[in-house]
Amino acid sequence: MSSFKNADAGVVVDKLIKTIQEQRDYLSEIDGKIGDGDHGINMNKGFTMCEKKLEGQTYNLSEGLSILGATLLEDIGGSMGPLYGMLFDEMSMACEDAEDIDADVFAEMITGAVEGIQDISPAQVGDKSLLDTLVPAKEAFVAAKEAGKEFAECLDEMNAAAEKGWQSTKDLVAKIGRASRLGERSRGVLDAGATSCYFIITTIGTAAKELL
Repeated sequence: MSSFKNADAGVVVDKLIKTIQEQRDYLSEIDGKIGDGDHGINMNKGFTMCEKKLEGQTYNLSEGLSILGATLLEDIGGSMGPLYGMLFDEMSMACEDAEDIDADVFAEMITGAVEGIQDISPAQVGDKSLLDTLVPAKEAFVAAKEAGKEFAECLDEMNAAAEKGWQSTKDLVAKIGRASRLGERSRGVLDAGATSCYFIITTIGTAAKELL
């Protein structure tokens, strides 16, 4: 199939919540090397609060992403709450009127996510941030779609680019956030935001592919 029903895709949000809960300790371990060490704790807190809000509810993909975005924006401290709040809110708005989600709609979702974050963050690709995962993922998906590839293959290429982008942060020097004060000492460690973004993008990509 070349699309899936918005109404059937609330499960994508369920899988995002489960992924972040499972990766809580790893995310904090990564963050502890050049940051505060609380990234996994904060992300788990926000995603678990969203899980409680969704409990017993029926929701499509757009509705689930909207609730997740609002929860992260309101309930996570630091810089990551607004960034991920914006990411999920933009993805939600891009598909809220879509009964069927195909490659064109998904391209709007991930493009909106990138543009939303760029509107509120000065970070650029290469600064050692979540954009080092997100931007290559978006570019790979859009390029595959424009090359005429099937939706599932576009998702595969997005996931592969997300992993490559995430891994690239290990060799980067942080130019934004608390880690930027470490200068060269921030090299050799994966970025925590790029890591959580990798788990988020690949979970979305894999879950979406399973719905096709």
